Amino acid sequence: MKLPIAIVDAFTNKPFGGNPAAVCLLNEPLTAEQMQTIAMEMNLSETAFVEKTDEMGVFGLRWFTPTLEIDLCGHATLASAFQMMHAGCAIPGDTIRFMTRSGELRVKGDGEWIEMDFPLLPTFTEPHPYFKEDFFGKKIVAISELRKNWIIELEDHEAVESVSPDFQVIAAQSEEGIIVTAKGKEPFDIYSRFFGPNVGINEDPVTGFAHCALMDYWYQKTGKFSLKAYQASKRGGILHLEKHDDRVIIKGQAVQVLSGNLDI
Repeated sequence: MKLPIAIVDAFTNKPFGGNPAAVCLLNEPLTAEQMQTIAMEMNLSETAFVEKTDEMGVFGLRWFTPTLEIDLCGHATLASAFQMMHAGCAIPGDTIRFMTRSGELRVKGDGEWIEMDFPLLPTFTEPHPYFKEDFFGKKIVAISELRKNWIIELEDHEAVESVSPDFQVIAAQSEEGIIVTAKGKEPFDIYSRFFGPNVGINEDPVTGFAHCALMDYWYQKTGKFSLKAYQASKRGGILHLEKHDDRVIIKGQAVQVLSGNLDI
């Protein structure tokens, strides 16, 4: 069987920036074992699998890292919607409804940007059992916890950009990973990075789910309902965030860099 597959760089408008995701638009079902094997072969932070349902405009969506299936992935959702519109499986401007392990996610094209409606992930101030005053030599301002992850706020964007973590320590001191963040420099409100060795990638280039939590974290601190965010990985990524009650709208751009077929 030939399986169409593409690699899409998400949260960027330039090739080789943002966060790459593999996207498979399925014409027939695959088993979870087959999906996991393909994700291992692609060896990207996420491989997304999109499957048609019996309802018009509604699709199943699953995300796999090289090691496991995950509950929520922003950049691979963005990449999936972009690829569906690129392949003519969805019409720009129409709402795509994805049924996922995190419930229904709605996505639509908005000019050059793709708009995703995600759940806001609540964060809670909580001391970390290991990181107290500094994070690998950078002063800690505040710490919050969310399900399976931690947010650690550092002094400024320069600390976020320059921190060099020990990933073995990160793996031992988190269930999934750690988000570091700080106030941004113009034109951005916030900076962040995400370290997730326990989900198969030491540093994720751009992390949509992390911003579902960062929107809540920074709203609690600043009262702002909208933020311009920059994820300060080597590839870099830009996200526009808007809080709407218990939802967060994440806007990003994407570009296809590779397409072909897998023989399975």
